[in-house]
Amino acid sequence: MKYTTQHTEVEHEPRVLSASTLSGDRVRNSEGEDLGKIEDIMLDYKNGRIAYAVLSFGGFMGLGNKLFAIPWSALELNTDEHKFILNVDKEKLETAEGFDKNNWPDMTSPEWGSRIYSHYGYRPYWEA
Repeated sequence: MKYTTQHTEVEHEPRVLSASTLSGDRVRNSEGEDLGKIEDIMLDYKNGRIAYAVLSFGGFMGLGNKLFAIPWSALELNTDEHKFILNVDKEKLETAEGFDKNNWPDMTSPEWGSRIYSHYGYRPYWEA
């Protein structure tokens, strides 16, 4: 597998990638439906963990897109095609708690984080 990072091209699946390399990658579900793209990656810097990927979904031609926090563990990276697979139905994403680019939730709130992880059926990373 080849994957171009910020500075080099690697022949195998990389274990370390820059966050900027992943931003903008498309997200699809297992049925191949387009779910949007990765806008940002949120880090829990005190624990050295990735907390969430921020997915941009919906709208038309970039207008009216909502943002969604996705548990990092819910995503699978396909390095060959520079895309993520989110194994949830599109309807699950449509009913998720979203936010707009100018009004982000308090992602440090354990209550908010627990709701997000529960919605997608994942155990919060801070409990693992």
